[in-house]
Amino acid sequence: MLWYESLDKKITDHLPDLTYEKDVPMSQYTSFRIGGPAKRMAFPVNGKQMVMLIDFAGQVGAQVLVIGNGTNLLITDVGLDCLVINTTKMNGIETPVYDGIAAEKEVFAMAGATLAGVANFACKRGLTGLEFAHGIPGTVGGAVCMNAGAYGGEMKHVLKGAAVLFPDEGVKFLSVDALNLGYRHSLLSDRTDAVVLYAVFCLEKGEELTIRESMRELMARRKKSQPLEYPSAGSTFKRPTGYFAGTLIEQTGLKGLTVGGAQVSEKHAGFVINIGGATCADVKELIAKVQNEVFQASGVHLEPEVKIIG
Repeated sequence: MLWYESLDKKITDHLPDLTYEKDVPMSQYTSFRIGGPAKRMAFPVNGKQMVMLIDFAGQVGAQVLVIGNGTNLLITDVGLDCLVINTTKMNGIETPVYDGIAAEKEVFAMAGATLAGVANFACKRGLTGLEFAHGIPGTVGGAVCMNAGAYGGEMKHVLKGAAVLFPDEGVKFLSVDALNLGYRHSLLSDRTDAVVLYAVFCLEKGEELTIRESMRELMARRKKSQPLEYPSAGSTFKRPTGYFAGTLIEQTGLKGLTVGGAQVSEKHAGFVINIGGATCADVKELIAKVQNEVFQASGVHLEPEVKIIG
């Protein structure tokens, strides 16, 4: 019996209410709008279902890819012979309660909650610190794994800790220090089998109107400088030490460079965008060309920030 046939039976027997789909185009679940079909996709609504899915996948020998909004992914055109676990239905956000007392400066958010949703929740409660995250299109789980940041803010500045499922060890709550957050990196970057279930943020009191205005200003800056009108995976390259990737690319004269449907944005050279019908192969070829040209011109190697699958 093939792995997905065995998994189908386990889902039917033990998780009959789970949203579970077959041969799902990944182009529908990535911000690049690129990617072939995933053999199976599951949408757990809570940590219990996630734990069961990971356990079942191990039992049937299935490879697993956990995604949120797919905002930092480039997926192969030929598709994925694996179980994709989509966390976007694990999206609860609330004020945590300890021993019957609400922690008024903290926010609990499940892995699939959007950063915009968490920032808005905090704002309505007069909590400041997450303004920078309002315009980041990803979800909490991915943001913790890569220490997402923008405009001087980072997850490590506001995170208390996160509950993480390690398939061979169970669920552990790791403090922000234990997560070892760095620039677009964390302990979880090296533990690709680990899955964030939820995170707790520790913020400061502020004025809702002031917080809201700050969020509006940062969003306006983002819209003015970034090609949000096109599908992309955000910043294509990590910031090299001592430089800015977009500046190096622009100085090398690569704005507008195109391969198939993929293009170096003319608005912001740090973004590779899908101008229509781009394939994974187009984007990978364009990334390689940019890396080569920039290295030849400046001696700087650009490392992709986007996660390439396949």
